[in-house]
Amino acid sequence: MVMRARAMGLSSIRREVLVSAVFTALLVASILLLPSLLLTGAGPMRWPSLSPSKDAGIGEEEEEEQARYPVTFAYLISASTGDASRAARLLAALYHPGNSYLLHLDREAPAEEHRRLAELVSGRGVYARAGNVWIVGRPNLVTYRGPTMLTTTLHAIAVLLRLRRRWDWFINLSASDYPLVTQDDLMEAFAGLPRDLNFIQHTSHLGWKIKKRARPVILDTALYEDGRAELIRPVNISTNLRRLPTAFKLFTGSPIQAEIGNGKAKHARIRPPILSRAMTTLSRAGSAWTMLSRAFAEYVTMGWDDNLPRTLLLYHANTVSSPEFYFQTVACNSRRFRNATVNHDLHFIRWDTPPKQHPLYLTARDYRRMLLSGAAFARKFRDGDPVLDRIDRDILRRPDPAAHFAYGGWCSEAGDQNGGAALCSNPQEPGRRGAVKPGAGSRRLKAMLRKTLSPRNFRRQQCR
Repeated sequence: MVMRARAMGLSSIRREVLVSAVFTALLVASILLLPSLLLTGAGPMRWPSLSPSKDAGIGEEEEEEQARYPVTFAYLISASTGDASRAARLLAALYHPGNSYLLHLDREAPAEEHRRLAELVSGRGVYARAGNVWIVGRPNLVTYRGPTMLTTTLHAIAVLLRLRRRWDWFINLSASDYPLVTQDDLMEAFAGLPRDLNFIQHTSHLGWKIKKRARPVILDTALYEDGRAELIRPVNISTNLRRLPTAFKLFTGSPIQAEIGNGKAKHARIRPPILSRAMTTLSRAGSAWTMLSRAFAEYVTMGWDDNLPRTLLLYHANTVSSPEFYFQTVACNSRRFRNATVNHDLHFIRWDTPPKQHPLYLTARDYRRMLLSGAAFARKFRDGDPVLDRIDRDILRRPDPAAHFAYGGWCSEAGDQNGGAALCSNPQEPGRRGAVKPGAGSRRLKAMLRKTLSPRNFRRQQCR
């Protein structure tokens, strides 16, 4: 009996060791596979997801190619239901082989639309050959004005950092944005700037936002319910209000300015450098659109200097329109980054009088003001608005969006032999690596940056 008991004990131990070994192997395999699942895996619904043509890590040859450009950018393009075609068009308008691009289509969008986006993106061979375009395979459920918008942006920053590609600034855009300069214009304008600058519209004068945004306590159902994305006020909190923080100072979008003309006030958050000085601040609006330095992107993702990014992320989990507060508050409360924060978001946006929840749609009537603003981007545009065709034709030099990319040195070699009237058709791979050919957009953007970064404006408008 004793021998049998010992045999049974040994058998039981062997089984436990075997089960433990199998479990350990599965755990190690899941850890090794997790990064690829984050980028290319499917969620509850299955749709094709574009993966880079190479491994996520950057090779020496690719790193050398990127280093040939003066600066490079990492883009997040966020889209929701009905935005697949717009996101693909925006990607083509922004595309440059030296940059990195991550597309996020909200989980609420139907599976067919996710497949459509993947087909539109994979249809351009240069994306796969350059290996610098990705689609989030496990998209997030996003609530408008909720913290899930913010966590989606932070997730994108983490992914773009993990890819180990060289980039100097992170830019987040929505499918309703559009560029007002080519990528060569952008590279040329930012080549001479310090790499630690962050372009974040901000102010500590909260005004009406104290009552409407800062004090109300909300819950974002997308954080804990599957398939439900809305903001609610918890019934178990008697007043649904909280005091303003004293451990740090809140910042949000800076004052918008009203252009007075023809007896009617028209809001535009950027004052064009050569327009009339008949401007006045009438109200305030926030901006969730930023351009962040790589150093600041690493800080808000990992926060090794201090715990401020995580503390503020937890605080803003219950704040209405937290994307309009978070980056502003982190930057201006950080000793390291407050002096490198520029009070500008590089966007042209037009508001109603008085400003409402959403900005006005831009049309052909706004075309001249967009150019005079010197901004790099504009929003908000309707899908297929004719003004987008004009921007494509006159600014980006892509008369056929389906067949051309924005003009740039990387794909203009053939046209340069014909008197400089180059068009970037749909090349199978980049032609002139490292070549940058800026145009009028670079001059407009440089003029705006000189004014914004002048000693008179830069410090006076910084974190106040």
